[in-house]
Amino acid sequence: MTLNRGACYTALPFFSEGHVAGKEQSERPEGVGEDIASSYRKAGPYIDASWQLAGAVGLGTLAGWWLDKKLSTGPWLLVSGALLGIGIGFYLFFKILMNLSKRPK
Repeated sequence: MTLNRGACYTALPFFSEGHVAGKEQSERPEGVGEDIASSYRKAGPYIDASWQLAGAVGLGTLAGWWLDKKLSTGPWLLVSGALLGIGIGFYLFFKILMNLSKRPK
């Protein structure tokens, strides 16, 4: 048995012959995978906006919790960090959404 360094998946029969979901590539209707890719491209900015919102809230809360532990101030910096994260997160969220609505279609 010889090893071919350039072909990782050619040893597996379903990768080397172009089979996807039980059908050969030539048997699939044209554009089947393109619809899914197009949907993901359209949803990408909205997914990005939601991750920025969640990340800002999470980072603000984490920073407040860490400062509370470091300075022994009780829950005040945790609450302040969470509120600051919520404010920044919603600002970034709506900023992205407003830019999306201004884009030409």
